[in-house]
Amino acid sequence: MASDPRAPRQPQPRQRAFDHDPASVRAAREFAKDTLADWGIADRCDDVRLCVSELATNALVHGDDGASGFLVGITVADHLLRVEVHDTGPGLPQRRVPDDDSDSGRGLLLVSQYADGWGMEGTGQHKVVWAEFKVVPEPPEVIAC
Repeated sequence: MASDPRAPRQPQPRQRAFDHDPASVRAAREFAKDTLADWGIADRCDDVRLCVSELATNALVHGDDGASGFLVGITVADHLLRVEVHDTGPGLPQRRVPDDDSDSGRGLLLVSQYADGWGMEGTGQHKVVWAEFKVVPEPPEVIAC
């Protein structure tokens, strides 16, 4: 059966590998921002960028130092955007509730507050932490991410 030509076209998934380097967190945020702008999604841009930043930071801090880095994948289908961060660190992350004086431990807490859903999957030395966002594509001339 032929697809309906009036149905909205789903963008192709995008992914990019980043080095195991603190500068990669900023590059991952820019990758997310550019991807959303290309796809005409502006309504959740700040939320997505914040979550990408937190997940990328976790991949650096808790990933395998000897690994080449981490991978960020972004997909969108039926108004649901999914960001995945893959790394080769051992174990799965734990959401913590840090005390007021703690300098770390808020990443997954922030992700749980800003994303519409999140989770993780792991096998051996590979894990994926993901966040999902309900989004509404904008007409191209309205985008200001």
